[in-house]
Amino acid sequence: MIEENVILVDKDDQQIGLMPKLEAHEKALLHRAFSVFVLNNKNEVMLQQRAHQKYHSPLLWTNTCCSHQREGESNTGAGSRRLFEEMGFKTELKELFHFIYKAPFDNGLTEHELDHVMIGYYDENPIINPEEVEAWKWMAIDDVKDDMQAHPEIYTVWFKIIFDEFYHFLEDHKI
Repeated sequence: MIEENVILVDKDDQQIGLMPKLEAHEKALLHRAFSVFVLNNKNEVMLQQRAHQKYHSPLLWTNTCCSHQREGESNTGAGSRRLFEEMGFKTELKELFHFIYKAPFDNGLTEHELDHVMIGYYDENPIINPEEVEAWKWMAIDDVKDDMQAHPEIYTVWFKIIFDEFYHFLEDHKI
């Protein structure tokens, strides 16, 4: 399997190059990414547990899906592609905001991303890809916040950062 490139960007999200994903994470270089939050009609968020064979953060819980845009791909197009690849369904996505964060992992890699956060709505069960996702669940947004404080070790490093931004965005915008 050919390793995918990530899009290196400046702080204004202007592309400045391409680099293999692992190299960008080893060098902690800023690159474009996205995070998708899918909610149901009960205002619960769909969480996924990362597959046990993932090279970082295996078996940790995180948002519905996240990944990196391919060169020439729109943010929502990338989100839709990856949502289908990981969770097996399609739904319309809307970009809410973007921000920059940096999160080191225990294995020496670092996420340094300009992350485009998106929301979608779906009320069915996903058809998960077992190479990407171990399990999934619906969880009330406030319960995620509380559980993350009680059990931070079961969540991905980036999800703790992104969820906080997402939670405050929802509070401020009454979505």
